[in-house]
Amino acid sequence: MSNLLAIPFKKTYQIDVAVAARTYLTDNGDTHPDAVKTDIKQWQEMRQKIVSSETQTSRLVDFFSYHAQLTSILTKFPVDIQLEISYAPVFSPSAIPVTIRSLMFERAAVVFNLGALYSQLAASEDRSNAEGIKRAATYFQSASGVFSYLRTSILPLFTVPGDEEHSPLDLSHPFVRALELLALAQAQECFWQKAKIDNLKTGLISKLAGATMQLYRNFLAVIADAIPPIKHIYPSDWLSHVEAKQYHFEAVAQYRRSREELEKSRYGLELAYLSQALSAAKKGYDIARKGRVTPAVLNDIQSFLEILKKEMNRAERDNDLIYHQDVPAGSSLPAIQQVTLAQVLVPKELLDPSAVIPSDQMLFSGLMGWGTREAINIYNDRKKSLIQEELIGSAKESKNAADKILQSLNLPASLEALERPIGLPPSFLKKAEEVRLESGPAKIEAAIEDLYRLSRQNYKLLNEAMDILDQEASDDESTRKNLALPSERLPSHEANTHLLDKERRYRSILDQAATSDETVRTKWDQWERNITELTWDEAELEASIPSSTSLPGSSNTTDADKHARTLRSLLESLSEIYIDRDNLIKRAEKLSAADDITPRIVKAASGFERLAETSEAQKHQDRIPGVHPAMFEDVLNDELVKYDKFVTWMRNLEGKQEEVIASIRTENELFLGSRKNSEMVKAREQALQSLDISYHKYKEIIQNLEEGINFYNDLAGILLQFKESCRQWCTERKHEIHALSRSMQSMNVGTRTDQNNPDSALDNSDDPGESENESEVDSDIERQAGRATQGQGSNSHNIPGVTGTVSPPATTKPKRFMTDLNSSDWETPSFGRVHPSGVGRKT
Repeated sequence: MSNLLAIPFKKTYQIDVAVAARTYLTDNGDTHPDAVKTDIKQWQEMRQKIVSSETQTSRLVDFFSYHAQLTSILTKFPVDIQLEISYAPVFSPSAIPVTIRSLMFERAAVVFNLGALYSQLAASEDRSNAEGIKRAATYFQSASGVFSYLRTSILPLFTVPGDEEHSPLDLSHPFVRALELLALAQAQECFWQKAKIDNLKTGLISKLAGATMQLYRNFLAVIADAIPPIKHIYPSDWLSHVEAKQYHFEAVAQYRRSREELEKSRYGLELAYLSQALSAAKKGYDIARKGRVTPAVLNDIQSFLEILKKEMNRAERDNDLIYHQDVPAGSSLPAIQQVTLAQVLVPKELLDPSAVIPSDQMLFSGLMGWGTREAINIYNDRKKSLIQEELIGSAKESKNAADKILQSLNLPASLEALERPIGLPPSFLKKAEEVRLESGPAKIEAAIEDLYRLSRQNYKLLNEAMDILDQEASDDESTRKNLALPSERLPSHEANTHLLDKERRYRSILDQAATSDETVRTKWDQWERNITELTWDEAELEASIPSSTSLPGSSNTTDADKHARTLRSLLESLSEIYIDRDNLIKRAEKLSAADDITPRIVKAASGFERLAETSEAQKHQDRIPGVHPAMFEDVLNDELVKYDKFVTWMRNLEGKQEEVIASIRTENELFLGSRKNSEMVKAREQALQSLDISYHKYKEIIQNLEEGINFYNDLAGILLQFKESCRQWCTERKHEIHALSRSMQSMNVGTRTDQNNPDSALDNSDDPGESENESEVDSDIERQAGRATQGQGSNSHNIPGVTGTVSPPATTKPKRFMTDLNSSDWETPSFGRVHPSGVGRKT
């Protein structure tokens, strides 16, 4: 059994990469999926390889290759391509997996499992010889480097989407930092073991042990200070294991320092350090005994404790009878210096993916980068928004403002009443013909009926979504009556609050829309009669409008005609402004249609890539892989400058319109004053104005109804998605219940998870010539941590890729302890060896 912990894999599941990639390329890309079908197939195959839980050095290549391809894929695709990726919590492979639509989640989990693989390879090494220790130390340092890389280079880029309920705590900053320290501590322990084998100086070995103790302590400190808490994620025996190791190595460091003082004949100091070692060993033993650590670890600390007691008795006896030196208090002893040899080694294959796969062999190398494509889309959207908001929207707003002013001034109705005292002006005949040809009243009635029908359909979709949630809540309540569910599974009314919040928001929107619908209906009821008059034939309309005549040559008529001509000229100037605006918009739209920024963006992207390859930033290019849209901000702003002139011209036209409107107001007052005594003209003006307002109300009601129908059609799509989200959420809850039910059934029948670990036992009796003392006592430290991922009883954990059965600890024979005071080998750990049968044996 290895006395070092091996981090298990985060269990994952097969996913359909092909469907998600093809769908994304079809909807968003400029390349047909069939053009890259080979790349998609290779992506799927590489992903399948990393699902395995085997512990073999050959799998390192699979992980490095897949990670290298992921860094390239993330430059061609956005993080979310609607691909659902699932990974179970690291210490709970049978738990419900966390599912997130994020390629960065995939990359983070792959790198996590790479670190786990390194730790498993290290723990499986035979450390009974120097070469095995070196390999184990290297693997552990690489594991620490991988977790460091994950923490500093990937996790800052990994964010959980807002609509996700659960965040993977085993991919949180403190959790990964703790694993980084754990791997580093175990690498340092390997260096300590190597120093023991090489019989280096006692003082150096003490310093190495002190550094090992400190790294284990740092691991526990990170867990204790973590926010949000992560302590509950770790198996309890892991924490007990590490805490026992911390005190064990503190005791070893103090003991080695006491040996150093003994060699210098400072017997008082020897006793002081032995006292500190004994105190630490007792704490370690109590923790190991209460923490349900493996028997090997418990026996190791117990062995060490008994030896320390004998050493203490011997030293006290010798000092009392012979040396009579003062024993300083433990608090006055200087801290033991530490020497840390273990280093965080980040594999170069992570830092430089091109070292694994050449750039020209990366998947989807022929596709335009996602950042490049997105920058082009952003430019086109900004260009479209600029034309829509600054030009079209501004022109529409200005025209509506001018039309309202003209209506309030009764223009051009008052002019047409004067110019055509009998009959209908041509402009009114044209407007009436438009309403008549469109069957205006029938069109409005049909649109109102469609509006109400769509409103009912939207309410129905929302109610159906709530019915789905109500049914799930009912099923959940029934399940709780028949099955004791864990406290972390929230009741439906608490777990579905995010969906209920959306429902309330959607219902409020529908209620507001219904109020608006009634406003439009009321407007139609008020104007139905007037709008219906517009559908009359010309003779009926003309008969409904009073005529006006005046005596020719009168002064009033002469003045009115003069002011009318001026007003007509001003109205024509206003019409010219409208025409100029329309032409301006057409010119801008024509420029936009021909404006292709792709060549410049692609050229800029190539420059960014070359800069990344030749600059110091290349050392950290993996932090934000590829080219991102933000890099093109200056290019986009520079290209949009060409539309500034249209905005300036539009604003000039607005100023010109204000001047014309001001002149129209002034001239209209003079015009009205010149004919204020003509009642017949006023009656005709009012009749024509009524028809004109009726026409505008008709257009307004039609526009309101069209906007309402479009609104309900758009909202229906959103509500359909919401309904599907409710159905998926309920399905996941059902699957969760099934998984919990199966888990409880498994617990009831008592599953065994400690399976066939090749390193699960120590074998020190293969050599018949080995001394009894050596075989009994040289496992002091290593077996203390010999839990890897195994436990006792229901708290046991599987070691990925390892099968078999560990012999019960009850068969372990009692230990005898050496008492040779000139030897310091008794705190040396025994090194795990594998029995030829493949099953570990305990001697």
